Amino acid sequence: MLILPVVSETELMRRIALIGAGPTSLYTLATLIHGEAPLCITLFEEGDQAGVGMPYDEHANHRAMLANIASIEIPPLTQSYLDWLRAQSSGFLADYGVDKAGLHDRQFLPRVLLGHYFRDQCLALVRAGRQRGHRITVEERCRVLDLAADSDGLRLWTDRHGAPLAFDRAVIATGHVWPSPASGNRAYFPSPWTGLIDADLPAAPVGILGTSLSGIDAALAVAVQHGHFEEQPDHPEHSLRFRLRPGSDDLRITLMSRTGLLPEADFYCPIPHQPLQVATEARLDREIEAGADGLLDRAFDLMIQELRRQDPAWSARLGLEEQNADTFAGAYFEERARRNPFHWARHNLEEVERNKRARHTVPWRYALLRLHEVMEPIAPHLTEADRQRFDAGLRKVFVDNYAAVPPESIRRLLALRAAGVLDLRALGADYRMEVGNDHTRLIADHGEYRFAVVINARGQKPKDLNDLPLPSLRRQLLDHGGPLPLLAEDYSLRVPAIGGHRIALAALPFLMHHRPFVQGIEVCAEIGTAVGRSLIETPLVQHPL
Repeated sequence: MLILPVVSETELMRRIALIGAGPTSLYTLATLIHGEAPLCITLFEEGDQAGVGMPYDEHANHRAMLANIASIEIPPLTQSYLDWLRAQSSGFLADYGVDKAGLHDRQFLPRVLLGHYFRDQCLALVRAGRQRGHRITVEERCRVLDLAADSDGLRLWTDRHGAPLAFDRAVIATGHVWPSPASGNRAYFPSPWTGLIDADLPAAPVGILGTSLSGIDAALAVAVQHGHFEEQPDHPEHSLRFRLRPGSDDLRITLMSRTGLLPEADFYCPIPHQPLQVATEARLDREIEAGADGLLDRAFDLMIQELRRQDPAWSARLGLEEQNADTFAGAYFEERARRNPFHWARHNLEEVERNKRARHTVPWRYALLRLHEVMEPIAPHLTEADRQRFDAGLRKVFVDNYAAVPPESIRRLLALRAAGVLDLRALGADYRMEVGNDHTRLIADHGEYRFAVVINARGQKPKDLNDLPLPSLRRQLLDHGGPLPLLAEDYSLRVPAIGGHRIALAALPFLMHHRPFVQGIEVCAEIGTAVGRSLIETPLVQHPL
């Protein structure tokens, strides 16, 4: 038996399910409600509050954790992030360490504040949609258990409804997928978002796998359980200090990665981005059309031409004329790898802060930031061997560049280091981990490390259809193709035999093979807008309800 949303029998409305109610669904909803035809839209959110999104949920993030995106970069929904912040009370913002008088559009603010913004925007979008004649239902604390596609529609099962619900279209926007922690084991957290915030961590050796912003956030979540940061305005070179609480002297936090490098601080650049001159989107499209053989090397040649044009001095210093797609990453990281990582971090922080005050853009950094956007589309068209080369080299350079972290995060790391709390280790290419009941060991070629707790903060890994948490749809898709989803430009599934075109797969982990740099709110907005437009524009036989 199919249960239809309750509306007037005289109405003809397309029925759309948004599975997951984080930022991607919000940008989808924002597009849908501006269509001319009235729609029947249901948002399904497993958590307590639709709109927030896991990366910004106050139950999964400490207030010390900063978002690495500022208002100027966030596509507005019903209002910009900065306008929303300015509409909040000074007391509310002060609770998150934010001075209302000092707000500006390039600030990096606590993740949970962004969660409050998206929650309010969700409610505003629902109100606006209903005023425009759409019938919008929000199902919170409602887990979608399954989804199946038929030639004439979709069936959707939840843990709140006794029978399947019927829809014409569905958008899977379930966000990140993290492994569940072992029951009762507090010696290993498979991600910083699986119970870490609520855990009572000991003042003991704590290991963190990963040195990106996720790893830094995990370190901060541990540190603030045992101490606090304080400003020292009379000491400009060491303006931030970390003080341990009495009884927490045994706390030692070790960040670990294969290379032992720290990320760099976010740098100043013009927004919106200025166009590239050589490695343009149109030029890369032509190279893709020319075929997979040699595509990586042709694209790299365009990239080198662009870098030499944008920053001749840096290009000469790096010896770009002698580099190829396999050697470039080594040349890029060489000087950083030779330097003490904390000394490098302090030098980089000072440079970034100086450039931001002067509104100065470092040409090569800005060029790489724009290049990753035009280079990403070549990834699914590369030969298997060239894709391995790309992932081993250029991908690491681009990720290092666009994943630069808030300068305040670097300041905090340096304060933890100065307090004797933080260390950094390079594990090398091969290491293994042994998780016990009361400790976790990491064994690398050059030594062994034992920790009371290890937190895996290496970020989201790509997922394929075998990981899709919707068993009926998973079986249908695997029966009609391989483990990688076949997607159209509007993110709909290209599986007409089962009516898969009715489903848009907009969950980022399942897009990472084809789009290796897919991440962040700007991408959520891009995907949500594309999906929403497709749902509005694509003809569909309407059902009398």
